[in-house]
Amino acid sequence: MHRPGNPSRRVFLTNLAAGLAIAGLPGTAWPAKIANINEAINMAGRLRMLSQRIAKAYCQIGQNILPDRSRKILGDSINLFADHIVALGEFAPTAEIRSTYDDLGTIWREYRTLASTPPILPSARKIATVNEDVLRLAHLGTTQLELHSGSNLGRLINISGRQRMLSQRLAKFYMLHHWGITSPDMDREMRVARGEFVSALEALSKAGENSKAINGELELAKTQWLFFEEALKAQKGGGKDDTDAQNVATTSERILEVMDRITGMYARLAQAPAAAPAAPTPKKR
Repeated sequence: MHRPGNPSRRVFLTNLAAGLAIAGLPGTAWPAKIANINEAINMAGRLRMLSQRIAKAYCQIGQNILPDRSRKILGDSINLFADHIVALGEFAPTAEIRSTYDDLGTIWREYRTLASTPPILPSARKIATVNEDVLRLAHLGTTQLELHSGSNLGRLINISGRQRMLSQRLAKFYMLHHWGITSPDMDREMRVARGEFVSALEALSKAGENSKAINGELELAKTQWLFFEEALKAQKGGGKDDTDAQNVATTSERILEVMDRITGMYARLAQAPAAAPAAPTPKKR
């Protein structure tokens, strides 16, 4: 397998920054301020996904897997995470939730520093550990916001948003394994993530709140999952071909796009205003 040389940190960061303008994550233009709790749940759930996407992209760059696109994904994901954590900290409706995002900010600074170094195997091993700490706190914040909302739509936003994370988590484990970073715990977590994705997709399909458009997107997600799972299975069979790794890289992004759209649709459904009351008949003078 061809692997790139170890560029300087300055060159790596320059290339990373160059990708930011054209590596937009599909789905949503995010506001500077969070308007409501459902928007906060969606954004908080996105942090979970970004924690995994950053690790995935870092490993792809280190192994020369779609390097240009992977640099764009990494740069965009770091940028989005930094923006989101500030917005969520400002929005936090309780002291407990604010504390969670303060703690997340501390571990995020360590993670961001690691992810901004030229990708080499020793750094990837550290990222394999630190990303789990970031994910744990990001998930805690999302759950706290969902409980604060107290609505079933908030729960659906959380579940569909978590599917974004699981798509990237599965791809991350694949890329770590492809680079020779393995452990029984990782293998177990990958199996768990697979099962959770399938069961959550089925649960979302049965939700009574679904619109016709949401059901259509869920059917597309099921189709994309079949392609994604097929790409993942190549590794389970002992495959180490870079073509298989490229398929995982691209299909994980496709399924992310679909789940991101679905999460946004649930968030907008939750925000839909009730029908306005009829205007009173003006009195005759």
